[in-house]
Amino acid sequence: MTQLNEMTEMSDLLVTLVQTDLYWEDKRSNLEMLERKIASISEKTHLIVLPEMFSTGFSMNPSVLAEYMDGQTVDWMRRMAMRKKCILTGSVIIEEAGLYYNRLIWMLPNGQFGFYDKRHCFSLAGEHLHYTRGSKRLIASVNGWRLNLNICYDLRFPVWTRQGQDPGESNPEYDVLVYVANWPDRRVAAWNALLPARAIENQCYVIGVNRVGRDGHGIEHSGSSQVVDPLGEVRYQIRDAEGVETVKLERSFLEDIRTRMPFWKDADSFEIG
Repeated sequence: MTQLNEMTEMSDLLVTLVQTDLYWEDKRSNLEMLERKIASISEKTHLIVLPEMFSTGFSMNPSVLAEYMDGQTVDWMRRMAMRKKCILTGSVIIEEAGLYYNRLIWMLPNGQFGFYDKRHCFSLAGEHLHYTRGSKRLIASVNGWRLNLNICYDLRFPVWTRQGQDPGESNPEYDVLVYVANWPDRRVAAWNALLPARAIENQCYVIGVNRVGRDGHGIEHSGSSQVVDPLGEVRYQIRDAEGVETVKLERSFLEDIRTRMPFWKDADSFEIG
């Protein structure tokens, strides 16, 4: 597991969800469009979350679309994070040592970054034939919050994200689960059920950011991006439309739930091989 820290003050967390249609395999158009949406955010935010493969759509064509870590899209993320003075995250297609990864980038406003490679490749679409799966979780930190970062299909596998405890401490391992996605409308019922389930079982907030629109294969996406609180209540949701919304995650609410109902302490202990 990798940890990446940014800021230490513990306060409420402001998260901006960007639900958007994507231009199929057209990086330039996507980056120009997203730059306009990011520029439109007038309120304060600590974190902006973009969908999975936000510069291309969910493509199985990495030999043409992949970039290196010093390429156009990562450089664009660095510029956007610096300009907005906040963290920017979303996944892109990356090539490294001759292998392709569906890689979530966690870009800090100072230009430093961490990354998470998607653990569970979506075999139904042949993702496992084109991309190499990751082996390490990434838990990043901002304003005293710890965020466990994931991509789309990871949502179906609760063991991968099961809440643990900090080594040597009696505290939960993380406070927020983040999922960036290209989750199709025909299976959106599972998306809407599993996001609250992950929040309840791990006593944390859950953020899910999905795309809308039709992709290059004619698959429809209805979004349903949402923020779920530790009790499984949906605090914010948008469906069937583009939208940019900033939502406040309340630290006092999270701590109160974990103190009054400390279910996380009774969880089974295990390690993932």
